[in-house]
Amino acid sequence: MYSVIGVRFKKAGKIYYFDPTNHPVKKDDHVIVETARGIEYGTVVIGEKQVDESDIVLPLKKVIRIAKSADVKVMESNKKDAKEAFYVCLDKINQHQLYMKLIDVEYTFDRNKIIFYFTAEGRVDFRELVKDLASIFKTRIELRQIGVRDEAKMLGGIGPCGRTLCCSTWLGDFEPVSIKMAKDQRLSLNPTKISGLCGRLMCCLKFEHDQYESAKSDLPKVGSFVITSLGEGKVISINPEKSLVQVKIFEMEKVKELSLEDVVEQE
Repeated sequence: MYSVIGVRFKKAGKIYYFDPTNHPVKKDDHVIVETARGIEYGTVVIGEKQVDESDIVLPLKKVIRIAKSADVKVMESNKKDAKEAFYVCLDKINQHQLYMKLIDVEYTFDRNKIIFYFTAEGRVDFRELVKDLASIFKTRIELRQIGVRDEAKMLGGIGPCGRTLCCSTWLGDFEPVSIKMAKDQRLSLNPTKISGLCGRLMCCLKFEHDQYESAKSDLPKVGSFVITSLGEGKVISINPEKSLVQVKIFEMEKVKELSLEDVVEQE
């Protein structure tokens, strides 16, 4: 077993495990850690706990120190400079007439690297752009092409439900979403109804799917024969959200909506 803490570097970002070493780190503390990108400033979202070796990637990076007030000032300065770098890069993209959309810019905490996130329909030859940016910022330059889901996560917005996007507020990782999930939840298959701002299937189809599957497992299957308080019948449809079953009662020749408690599936 290994002692770890969970750290996030962005709101709703992926959680990474680090070795707290001998630092008295608690949840919601800010820490300075060593990452593959360099030295970074992050927030502890999971307090110290024991995990199995199979749940982590070894070797674990270590916490360098708990963040100080001076570190906070560095972080704020980096964010301010990143905003200025955004417009500098935007101007250079226009000068080089590149077909790419700049989404976000960030400095690593130690300013060893500046990362430019962009979207594009295809591959972009940005070699000359990188040279220009390197001559201006005097540090390592990384241009990272991202997908439309990552773009929505970074920019945020209001979803079709009227709430702030899940991906930009709390959803750490993207998971595969299929049209079958929409069918299982009896949703309209109109793309405008089941797609998010990114144009892909809404993430909520995935994390609500297990609930629907669990509810469906308690209900009789469509087409099965059942015994009800009104007599024998055949299941026409089910409503997993409300645990209701529509049954065609043979004797009455009518369809009745009944609760799960009033229906027993015949063997």
